[in-house]
Amino acid sequence: MTAIGIPVEHVLVLAGTLFLIGLTGVLVRRNIIFLLMSLEIMLNACGLAFVAAGARWGAPDGQIMFMLILTLAAAEVTVGLGLVLQLERRFDTLDIDVASELKG
Repeated sequence: MTAIGIPVEHVLVLAGTLFLIGLTGVLVRRNIIFLLMSLEIMLNACGLAFVAAGARWGAPDGQIMFMLILTLAAAEVTVGLGLVLQLERRFDTLDIDVASELKG
């Protein structure tokens, strides 16, 4: 059984494109749900780049880093969900500009 050989350059271009889409979402959006989704896209793009590099060099390091990135993403989701619930409860909105007005 042979694997289809995809050039690593194509995978890295895809990862870079996904990262730029996520970065644009972080910079443009003001809704915290979209902001968290954009951060997830950025993390997945980094994970894709690590896996592609690991496959290129025949080392399992890329997959290990991807596992760490998945762990970080799970922690980000739990903290983000807590923030979303608190913002919705206190301000009845998910706008990030409202969160900048928090005092104390």
